[in-house]
Amino acid sequence: MPQDRSGQDAGAPLTPAERRRRRANRANLSTPLGLLVARLGGARRRPGPYGLVLAEGYRFRFPVAGAFTVGDVIITARSFDALLRRTPDLLRHEELHARQYARCLGLPYLGLYVLAMGWSVVRTGDRASGNVFERRAGLVAGGYVERPVRSLRRRRRRHGAGRGRAG
Repeated sequence: MPQDRSGQDAGAPLTPAERRRRRANRANLSTPLGLLVARLGGARRRPGPYGLVLAEGYRFRFPVAGAFTVGDVIITARSFDALLRRTPDLLRHEELHARQYARCLGLPYLGLYVLAMGWSVVRTGDRASGNVFERRAGLVAGGYVERPVRSLRRRRRRHGAGRGRAG
């Protein structure tokens, strides 16, 4: 059974915060959507730590990610055992995304995440480093490398000497 570095497994009792998150994500329809996405993608589901549902063997190529979260459902094309060997804190990272779904009232999170991803690409050249949702879930815990922020100022073309408008 997958465990992250905290050692929590699927049989551990849920904290009050985890129970609230689960209720919220069921009510806001993000967890039912996650279960549907996992089913359509042919993923095998099983209980995970933190009250999450783990779905592995997802067959579609979108989204491009080692794992992604929809409500309380963590979905991957791989196995969680393999992912956790490479990224030991991944389940805690994804649990924080599940909390973000609850705080954003479910499905609006998807649009907000896409906007944050676009902002990140503009600011850092990658989809995670400047993404507020990834930063708050822990970039390194999610297996990301932090990229430096790029200036938004456009470089002005420098004109050679003697080149200008003739008067």
